[in-house]
Amino acid sequence: MDFQIRKYEEKDFEHLAAIHDPARKKELALASLSGAFLPFRTAAEREGLFDYTVYIAEHAQRIVGFIAFSEEEIAWLYVDVNFSRKGVGRCLMDFALRRLGNDVSIEVLAGNEPALELYRSFGFEIKETVRGHMPGNESFLVTVHVMRRA
Repeated sequence: MDFQIRKYEEKDFEHLAAIHDPARKKELALASLSGAFLPFRTAAEREGLFDYTVYIAEHAQRIVGFIAFSEEEIAWLYVDVNFSRKGVGRCLMDFALRRLGNDVSIEVLAGNEPALELYRSFGFEIKETVRGHMPGNESFLVTVHVMRRA
């Protein structure tokens, strides 16, 4: 599949919500944290999505995924569940890493094997596993793998 990457625009907000919510529910289910789900509007605000640089992936003029990163961290990566395992996440990761280089980290919920597999394919390794409160929804305890590129 062919994907175009472009910078996020305010008009994309509802499309990102439509991608985030089902994908986040799947992510949380893999980590046995389904009760921790927060809708995109709430999560984006509480977790500071727009403090990061945000890019979207489009296929046939349809938004199919997005990534958010800073100079040292990839913080958000979500793909439309209808486009899972079709190369969207790989395309977005490649795009971000070409801009960031090797010195970058990613945090992944324990149990999210599809994400771990993707990040390992880009040379990331688990450097630390930490337990703590979920950012944005602190009433939930989480286990997170902190990954860095080897």
